[in-house]
Order: sequence, then C-alpha cells, then structure tokens
Amino acid sequence: MTNFITQWHVQIMNVDRIPVIVLALLLCAVVGMITGPLAGNAHPFFWRVIDLFFGKLGDRMDRAHRPQADLMFRGLFLSVLVIILATFIGQSFETFAAQTPAYGITRIILLSSLFAAGSIWFVLLKLYFTMENNTVGQGAFYAIARTTRINLAAGDDYGVTRAAVSLSARSFDKGLVAPALWYLIGGFPAACTYVALTALSWRFGKNGLGSGFAAVPLVLERLMGMIPSFFAALLITLAAGLTPTARLHKGIAAWFGHKNRAPYAQGGAPVSALSWALNVSVGGAVQDLSGTALKGEWVGPEGATAKLDHKHLRRAIYINVMAHILFVAVLLATYMWGGIL
Repeated sequence: MTNFITQWHVQIMNVDRIPVIVLALLLCAVVGMITGPLAGNAHPFFWRVIDLFFGKLGDRMDRAHRPQADLMFRGLFLSVLVIILATFIGQSFETFAAQTPAYGITRIILLSSLFAAGSIWFVLLKLYFTMENNTVGQGAFYAIARTTRINLAAGDDYGVTRAAVSLSARSFDKGLVAPALWYLIGGFPAACTYVALTALSWRFGKNGLGSGFAAVPLVLERLMGMIPSFFAALLITLAAGLTPTARLHKGIAAWFGHKNRAPYAQGGAPVSALSWALNVSVGGAVQDLSGTALKGEWVGPEGATAKLDHKHLRRAIYINVMAHILFVAVLLATYMWGGIL
C-alpha cells in the first residue's frame, strides 16, 4: 500500500512522456502565434483532419426529420468508424516515432498536432486589438466564428466577446489539458481517440443542444474528458489568483452549487470557473453555423454583466496564458517528483 502511494504516478501514467508534452506545447504555441489558424480554425490540426474526412459525411447522416433512435444509431456508426481510425492513426504515430525518433523531434511534432495554444492566442489577440482600436476586423470575427461554430452575424459585439471568452477556457481544456493527460496515460492511441471524439462533439454536438446524432460521441467524450475538465478548471481558478482585477474568491465559488454553471457540453467547469473569476456572464442563445438556434445556459454569478468588451477579453487572455504556465509547472514538478522517487 505504501509503495502504491509513493509510486501512484507510475501506475497510471508514464512520466517520461512529460518532456515531450512540454516541448510539443511550446512548438504549438510558437508556430500557432506565427501562422495563426489554418483556414480560420484555431483548434488542433487533428480536429481539422476529422472534419475534412467526416464532416460532409456526418452532415448527410444528420437529418433532423429522422427519428431520434435512427439518428443515434447513425451517430454510433460514425463514432465507431472514427474511433477505429483514430486508434489506428495513434498506433501508427507510435510506430513511426519509434522507428524514426530524430532525437525525439518526430514525437514532439506529431503530438503538437493534437494541441491548440498559439493559434487560439492569435485569434483572441486579433479580436482584442480589433475591438480596442474600433477597426473593421472581419478576419478576427471569421476565425472566432469558425472555431466556435457560432454565427456571430446573428448577434452583437457583446456576443462575439462572450464567445471568445468561452473559447479561451474550452480550448485550454479540450485542446491541451485533456489530450496531454491521455497521452500521459495511454500514449498516442489514447490521445488520438480522445481528440477524435472531441472533434466529433465539436463538429456535430451543437453544445449538446442538437439532434440525437451526436449523443454517442458526446457521452463518450464526457467519459474521457470529465476528470481532465475539472483539472483544467482548477488551473484556471488558480490562474485567476495571479490576474489583476480577477476575483479568486469568485472563481472558488464557481465550484459550489449548480445554478448559473455551464453544462459539460457547453464548456463545463472551465467555463464556469473563468466566468465567475471575471465576474461576467457568458453563454446565452446563439445560432449555429448551420442556422440552428441554440438556447444555451447563462453562466456566471448573479448580477454579473453580459455586456463584455475588450477589457474583459484582455483579462480572459491573461488568465488563459497563466493557466498554460501553471500547467507546464505542474508537469515539470511531476516529472521531477517521478525522478526523485
């Protein structure tokens, strides 16, 4: 029992993978900030691959007039197909990285395709400067719309900012923390499987408010992503304590109670932690890119403003960056602890 307590990290994860995660994150951050989002989509490159191969197929299968049971079966079929492919790709990544190590560079590059960091900062900063200077920034709005799959033309500038603030929390959770933890546990096969499910949920889930077509990938993603989501929310809460004008006690309050908290499919604990720390309201009714009206939950403390401007976005970006730094610090501390023990 004592041996398990001192060696728990060895039982559930391979700490030797931590340097790869840190370097992949740094690569993703630098390249993403230089190139920006590809085709306006700031999410991980692997998400775009899933969208490219299965997006149109899923659109043809997801017919609103079909019975709920039929849609769920179609979603199950697509999910199984994608999981099999993702597992195969993950195993191929492992094999290729082992046969062509290139001093570990191969593994770092492959893992960075599962992360999102710099491209998210790029679109958030572009939107921030556009709003601060009150200039016409269609490119900034387009990237936020493509990444969040929200029709921003159907709302106002406040809605754009709310979407961007929510994106900063959700991308940190789904685009970094969760895939990194699954890579620690099961290598590329586990990480690719999780990322593929997340991509399906993003592409067809409509924040959990759509048809039954995405029910299966949403459930499977939640099973794999719940614990990483809480960890991401904890890092966001701690990052709020290092952010000027953010309210740490408000962020802590987000962990208690259920009212005005984000459902898991709408961002869950990370979005709740960020909105409470900033003392703002995010969410609300939006329109999907397909034209579907989605009545999302309002998330944030009572009396918080929903009229978000560039100053709120700046604080959200600051918290996001600090959360990334804290995540790297936790990884390095775990790696050092593993070496000592």
